[in-house]
Amino acid sequence: MSKKIVLVTVGVLALFVVAIFVSKPNISEQKTVSVAKEIKQSVQIFKSPTCGCCKGYASALGQDGFQVKATDMSDVGVVKDKYNIPAQMRSCHTTVVGKYFVEGHVPIEAVNKLLREQPDIDGIALPGMPIGTPGMPGRKQGPFVIYQVTDGVYSEYMTM
Repeated sequence: MSKKIVLVTVGVLALFVVAIFVSKPNISEQKTVSVAKEIKQSVQIFKSPTCGCCKGYASALGQDGFQVKATDMSDVGVVKDKYNIPAQMRSCHTTVVGKYFVEGHVPIEAVNKLLREQPDIDGIALPGMPIGTPGMPGRKQGPFVIYQVTDGVYSEYMTM
């Protein structure tokens, strides 16, 4: 073969190899997609029938890909008692996802982290109804401290 044919062949092969690497996502991108797909699942939110912010939270979960079933209750405290959620950690609604509870307006990023990491806890909570959280209108005023709860005992899970 002449040098010219060898150079053209090598050039075409190089372009082919580059095209393969450019067109396929790297392994970390593939992992991110499969984790996001894996954690989307059914959730059940227990709420007051008249609470607008609870509807907003359910809507935020749905927009993130969760299949949401809302259950209206006149006394949501029954669910909170069932999951042993301490009084200091309670909010207006309780969501159950898999083996965990999610108390209050916990940012969706924290819910995804919980489902991705599967820690040995009962659930997570964001006490009260902080402005700027999913379902609560307004701008975020400061960091959100999300707590983990196990057997009624709580400690910091993460800050956002």
